[in-house]
Amino acid sequence: MTAEAFTIHRDAAGPHAGVAVVRLEQPGKPVVVLDLDLFRRLEATLRALPRDLRGLVVASASERVFVAGADLNAIRDLDDAALDRYLAYGSSVFGLIADLPFPTAAAINGAALGGGLELAMHCDGLIAAPPPARDGQPGKPYPVGLPEAGLAICPGWGGTNLLPARMDPSEAIRRTASGHPMTFDEAVAAGLFDRVAATSADLIATAKAWVVEQRRAERDGSPLRWIGRGRFAASVLAALDAVRPELPATASASAVADAVDVGLSRGYPAALECERKHLVRLRHTPEARAALEAFFAKSKR
Repeated sequence: MTAEAFTIHRDAAGPHAGVAVVRLEQPGKPVVVLDLDLFRRLEATLRALPRDLRGLVVASASERVFVAGADLNAIRDLDDAALDRYLAYGSSVFGLIADLPFPTAAAINGAALGGGLELAMHCDGLIAAPPPARDGQPGKPYPVGLPEAGLAICPGWGGTNLLPARMDPSEAIRRTASGHPMTFDEAVAAGLFDRVAATSADLIATAKAWVVEQRRAERDGSPLRWIGRGRFAASVLAALDAVRPELPATASASAVADAVDVGLSRGYPAALECERKHLVRLRHTPEARAALEAFFAKSKR
């Protein structure tokens, strides 16, 4: 059965004419999680997009989270072959974003963690909004980053190869290998976002305006900004050599460094395969099993 596509909102007139907005949603759930059903709906949506669009903005229907990340139940419970298929399918769907023939932007309104940030980084631009004010006070900065190593696993959808192409590569590798996300303010200071909206209410308009300003890029199936692009490769390689001795002595950190190395030497598809193999293997370790069970126990409180 074909999955139901998300609603595609397209401006028919005005300065953003031809720009479409797709809001990810999971009715009945408090936040958006990248489970199999959401991937199927996203695939159906991407395949249904008119090819004459001026651009695409990917947003979230959740008020406080962009995308919370991968389906950790799947990572914990699926057998090895099924988990590999889930991860590979997610990568293929994200690849559809990277191969669209018009500029794309992720409109980040709240926490973007793990697979949520990986989804966003398959778009050309990252457009963010500050946390909404509450009771006249500034909102609490939301987290942005790749926390997988904190669960003794590693990214599975290209994060090791995407984040170092969007900020200082040394800091990106360190944070990914240790599983320490940034706050919104830290992400702004790191230059992660291509533009920051004045307020949360301005986010979608700001993302549309950014998309309109972009020129159509030649597509090759890989994200526009990843470490193997010529303008990033040398600096990322130097960063990896410099920080490798400082990385935590963990299997997760070793997997992150390996995936960066593979991306630089063998290309983006090989890096994705490397991440998948490490993630499937790492989730069986005692450290990962304990960390995942602790996560689920905490989430039930």
